[in-house]
Amino acid sequence: MKLVGRAHEQDVLTRCLASGESEFIAVYGRRRVGKTFLIRQFFNNSFTFYATGLADSPMRDQLRVFQQALEEYGGRKLPPIKTWLDAFQELIDLLKRSIGVGKHVIFLDELPWFDTPRSGFVAGLEHFWNSYASARDDIILIACGSATNWMITRLLQNRRGLHNRVTRRISIQPFTLAECEEFYRSQGIVMSRYQMVESYMVLGGIPYYLRQLDPRLSLAQNIDALCFSDDAPLKQEYRILFSSLFQNSERHQRIVEALATKASGLTREEILQTTHLPDGGTASKALAELEESGFVRRVSSFGAVKKGGLYQLADPFVLFHLTFMARPRDVGFWTRFSVTPQHNAWAGLAFEQVCASHLPQIKQGLGISGISTTASSWRTKPGASPGAQIDMVIDRADGCVNLCEMKFSATEYAITSQYAATLTNRRELFRSQTGTRKALYLTMVTPYGLTPNEYSGTIQQSLTLDQLFG
Repeated sequence: MKLVGRAHEQDVLTRCLASGESEFIAVYGRRRVGKTFLIRQFFNNSFTFYATGLADSPMRDQLRVFQQALEEYGGRKLPPIKTWLDAFQELIDLLKRSIGVGKHVIFLDELPWFDTPRSGFVAGLEHFWNSYASARDDIILIACGSATNWMITRLLQNRRGLHNRVTRRISIQPFTLAECEEFYRSQGIVMSRYQMVESYMVLGGIPYYLRQLDPRLSLAQNIDALCFSDDAPLKQEYRILFSSLFQNSERHQRIVEALATKASGLTREEILQTTHLPDGGTASKALAELEESGFVRRVSSFGAVKKGGLYQLADPFVLFHLTFMARPRDVGFWTRFSVTPQHNAWAGLAFEQVCASHLPQIKQGLGISGISTTASSWRTKPGASPGAQIDMVIDRADGCVNLCEMKFSATEYAITSQYAATLTNRRELFRSQTGTRKALYLTMVTPYGLTPNEYSGTIQQSLTLDQLFG
């Protein structure tokens, strides 16, 4: 399959190949996001050594698969390896015997799984890099893992032998809408951009999920096949996703399930009240891990000085699962549901999440990519009447603030007199409660723009799907 997108990541890898020293690259990102595919395709599977860890397996099994890889790439049988120091010494011996021009690429996939309790894996990795690989100029060591928290705390923030040893880090993010469009074209999947956005609301930009789409089926039929049929391939994905990434994943699931009940997000205190998790390190660690893994985003409150703000569920598939897949559905559910008013209500909320994950594209569409900005949310003070909320506030260094509204409509969106009054009142409430003296621009993001009428002038700036796909 052709490698799509990932231009920045490929540029980093290209520069590593051309550098005059050995490189230690950390590659991380959520499950199914395409980490292994990127590395395999970029290097055309031409590795001096490749091994992958085993999920939920003891040290002896991890060492066994590592030894099997050593024997495969080294072309000779080895006596049983019992420690990670010995395993990495065998890797050093393999490299000493390797002959070739250019860089020797060592690819250790699902690295966190190798690090079983009290196994000494990290010590062995330290010994390999510090005593041998870093002294050469022809080695690329790629450490790849889905357990983002392990990759950050045990590798990138290591305070012992691996401190500051990683030379490059590549965080693999889900595809953007533009990359999804490129992927669909490469696979012969025909969709309008409107349908691509709806696909993003369900599957996000996760390449593995997108590869499951059948070009012969409509989008609604594909969603039924992937999520609601008797043998739906994504039916168990939610459970596997969390159990494979986090230890004691039950608390992580409680948090995302709480966030799924309120699209605008919850404060840390509201999360604790909803989940009944104790206020302490356990909840903080779970929230940090969810944020680092891309399942949760933290949005600061406009004008806030202290750290806090709202936590929002940022992963479209997780939100879709909790909204629709968590309870049994009849076969063909989505095809029937997609033509109901309830579908439109869900799509409106889901579209807001798509826009939140495409802030750089929104800034570019507004012509402010070169201006320093801060994105935040805002809601009226507790107990204030009337209450109001703005999910995306873009505070600009040029003395302006964009107050963004997102509406998902199959046609041009018509501003009514009532809605125009609501927007105007919300803007003035924002001005009075925040005390800002900046110019406030009411900004709309819709698929096809606004219907010109006597109220459309209420909006100062309007963006469409063309800008989101930019």
